[in-house]
Order: sequence, then structure tokens, then C-alpha cells
Amino acid sequence: MFFYFSKLLPLFIYPLGLACLLLVMALILLWKRPRLSALSIVLALGLLLVGGNSWVANQLTRSLEWQHIPVAELPRSDAIVVLGGATRPQIYPRPAVDVMEEGDRVIYGAQLYRQGKAPIVVLSGGRTLDLEGVSASEAADMAALIELMGVPKSAILQDATSLNTYENAVNVKKILQEQNLKRVLLVTSALHMPRSLKIFRKQGIDAIAAPTDFLVSREELNASDDTLGIKLLNALPDARNLNQMTRSLKEYVGLFIYRLRGWL
Repeated sequence: MFFYFSKLLPLFIYPLGLACLLLVMALILLWKRPRLSALSIVLALGLLLVGGNSWVANQLTRSLEWQHIPVAELPRSDAIVVLGGATRPQIYPRPAVDVMEEGDRVIYGAQLYRQGKAPIVVLSGGRTLDLEGVSASEAADMAALIELMGVPKSAILQDATSLNTYENAVNVKKILQEQNLKRVLLVTSALHMPRSLKIFRKQGIDAIAAPTDFLVSREELNASDDTLGIKLLNALPDARNLNQMTRSLKEYVGLFIYRLRGWL
């Protein structure tokens, strides 16, 4: 039940969901309270304009992504832990497992293994949706991909049941204890790293941040301030910025909820 509430309830505080709610209120109030209706429309428009603004979205994203940028070369560890949420299953008409935006996690995990950073790769992720004809977990999907990238099956361990980041940490801890593994490189999207690292360390895991999948780079931030024309273009609402803003807000909401539950 917590899983479904954690996914559905925050929708009403994200820019798009809240804007839709305000527009519904505006329709309800249109005839009897036209001023309140107009205010709801103005607020909805403001949310979409701010949420779709490149500068606002980038600054909010950077506040999370740049918290754990490695200042030196990553050390050798006992294992590389790669968190799920990066693949789509092989179901019609997909010819194979697909990777999403977060698919950099899988690529980076395999890259770290090939660099000799650890002899074991732990893949953590269950299947959040019960899809007909799909029995493989996200961990199994990731395993298939990193094998194609040169990671041998003998070096891969899987947690195939976790449905959220807290369960990732709990299940990975059990695997590490069973295998007598201590220090790990934690691979996940840079946006997701602050929450993930806190949860893993709360479980007593000696985790070192190995972020990837950065949405905001220094060059992109600098380029957005180059000319007046670019500044004006970045001020226009854009669906990509709205999505990025929503993902960043989701992480802050996740930090708040997980802290309330004592998971951080």
C-alpha cells in the first residue's frame, strides 16, 4: 500500500499535476466565484511557466546532482552495486531489453568492472509492474546487458525483489553479508544519489558514491548565460524542463518521506 501511495499522492504537488488540479478548480468555480477561478488559472499558468523554465529546472537539479561528485579517482572496492530503474523489459514489439534515460547506470557499472574497480557486480531491482508474459526482474534485464558488455556471469549477483530504494539497500546488505563483502561503489543516477547514499549508509553499508547519468553539466549551465537570445529561449516553457523539474522535486519529496519513516 505504501508503494502505491508514494507513487500517486506526490503527483498532486508536482507542477503538471498541481496545475491540472488548479484548472479543475477553476472550472468548478467559474460561475459562482469568477475571481477565484481566475486566480486558479493564473496560478496554474505560473506553475507551468516556472516548472518549464530551463534556469529553474537546472538549478534545482544541480542542487542534488552535484552533492557527491567524486573529487578523486574511485578506489578499488569489494563490489559494484547498480540500482535498477534503468530498463524496459523485452516485450513485444521490443526486440531486446531497452534502456531508459537512467540506462547510464548499467553502462557505468560495467565500465567500472572492466576498469578493475571490483570483482563483483550486484544488480538490484525487481519489477514494479506485473506485466503479462514478463517474469524477468530489472536485475535480470541489467545482467543480460552487462554480460553483453563483457562482465562474466560468474561476477554478477542479483537482488530481484526490491521495489524501492530502501528495499534496494536492505536486500543488498543481505547479499553483501552472505558473500562477506564490505566496501561497495554505489552506482545510480546523480539525481538519485543523495537519497540512495543516505539509505545505504543508514543500513551500515560502507558505500562510496559513483554517480552517473548527469542531467546538468557545467558547460550547459555556462552556455545558457551566454547571450540575451539564449536567455530568452531558456525562459520559454519546455516539456523537457518540466520533466526534469518534476524528477528533482520527486527526489526532494522522497528525501522528506524517507526521513519521516526513519530510513535515512
